[in-house]
Amino acid sequence: MKKHPVVLIPGDGIGPEVTVAVQRVLAEAGAPIEWVPCRAGLAALEAGQDVLPQETLDAIERHRFALKGPCTTPVGEGFTSVNVQLRKRLTLYAAVRPVRNLAGVQTRFDGVDLVIIRENTEGLYSGVENQVTDDVVMSMKVA
Repeated sequence: MKKHPVVLIPGDGIGPEVTVAVQRVLAEAGAPIEWVPCRAGLAALEAGQDVLPQETLDAIERHRFALKGPCTTPVGEGFTSVNVQLRKRLTLYAAVRPVRNLAGVQTRFDGVDLVIIRENTEGLYSGVENQVTDDVVMSMKVA
């Protein structure tokens, strides 16, 4: 069976733990994936790279699929969020979130089957942020 390359960005903090769990689930499901490890966030900085290295972007563009764990963006040091950079550099304008009931799972509402689409490059997602004091960060909404 042919394996499909998928860029793996473990991230940092809980990121590596979360991505390992997803890899295990996909392996058990028999997904034919060949993981292509890359860095972003603090893991990239600690390796002497930018928070979103060009080689990571190139790998995503080449393989067209990626699994990214949570990535920390240093606060107050002039770094743009890894998520915001990915959205802008890869022109990912929408977050598509399907929501539906699962058979056998008791929920407050029955018959839920909808898709939420959120634009994620403008407004509070634009990454226009400033650290005002050590304890205060301000995010501006761009209309």
